[in-house]
Amino acid sequence: MKILVPVDGSETSQKTIEAIIAQKERFPPRLSLLHVVDLRLAYRMIPEFQLEMVRENARKAGLALLEKQSDLFRRAGFDVELLLELGSPREEIPRIANERGFQLLVIGRHADTGEIRDVLFGSVANYVLHNVKCPVLLF
Repeated sequence: MKILVPVDGSETSQKTIEAIIAQKERFPPRLSLLHVVDLRLAYRMIPEFQLEMVRENARKAGLALLEKQSDLFRRAGFDVELLLELGSPREEIPRIANERGFQLLVIGRHADTGEIRDVLFGSVANYVLHNVKCPVLLF
């Protein structure tokens, strides 16, 4: 079974990782971790000639985050594939899940968002939930 776990270094992401590890007998031994570097806000404030440097530094930071998160899984006995994308998390997560044929997506929902905020603005988890072809396990 192909399982995708988006991670972002947040407290919610950390709790999702901990929940997966605590229930590792329910998951296959191989997981794919995805981190999406969102540079949309940074692009507005950075001169054009520095954009490639910003992208490269963002890639390095994203890979470092993925390595840190994957270490937790590896210590628990998982085999982990690392995926790094640049773009909007709400668009890239479903795209990767759908294009690569994942059979389950495991994602956390930020606890500080409320129903009204989600209805007006939408959360990444809510958007992903409605735009992937596979089942979603929401923590």
